[in-house]
Amino acid sequence: MSRYAAMFDRLRGEGAFGAFLMLGDPAAPPLDLLVEAGADMIEVGIPFSDPVADGPVIQAAAQRALGAGVRVGDCLDLIRDFRGRHPDVPVGILTYANIVAARAGFMRGAAEAGADSLLIADVPSLEAEPYTREMEQAGIEPVLIAAANTPDAALQRIARLSKSYTYCVSRAGITGTHSSGEFDRSLVERLNRAGAPPPVFGFGISKPEHVRAALAAGARGVICGSAIVDAAHRHADVAALIRSLKSATGNESSPQ
Repeated sequence: MSRYAAMFDRLRGEGAFGAFLMLGDPAAPPLDLLVEAGADMIEVGIPFSDPVADGPVIQAAAQRALGAGVRVGDCLDLIRDFRGRHPDVPVGILTYANIVAARAGFMRGAAEAGADSLLIADVPSLEAEPYTREMEQAGIEPVLIAAANTPDAALQRIARLSKSYTYCVSRAGITGTHSSGEFDRSLVERLNRAGAPPPVFGFGISKPEHVRAALAAGARGVICGSAIVDAAHRHADVAALIRSLKSATGNESSPQ
């Protein structure tokens, strides 16, 4: 059983809370803090100079990391270090095709470091199959993105190719903390009918009410990125933010 499947089993219907950080961001706390504060799964970014899916908060974090001299090998070392202390916590990488293409054996290196999943944000589902095949051969599970306006044919493809969970974006555009998402129940229902892995909403998660709304729409979890990255950069209490968001993942938030 994969770490993600084991996590969903452990939660017994409670929503999963995923926390994102940009690896190597000098402003970021250690990944351990995210788990200690209540995160059930970790998503990490690898700094890239043109992160087209990310808004200014995460773009700035990537620039800070690159400015500090952080490179892909350093990021894999951070994942390996975390995995040694947290053998049961699922870890996913969100990155871009240039990063994967530029480093020979990236996928195998990520799997050997202890990452469980890989989402390549700028590869559309129509072009994803060679990547997902290579991921599975390397021992890492693919995650694809679905949105409310994704056509049914693409959703069928996403359902077939995704393994760990399905990343559901809650609104059009880029990541950021300034507006909440729209947590589309029909998207979740269409993914479920297609046999997709558990739907998890990202983009626009920064308050407990966003978490409750996403789970009430049928999601099995949420991922918060920009709000955490922004809090870290402002030297705010990241652990308190995570505890607040995790407190909204109770079974009462799930659809009846």
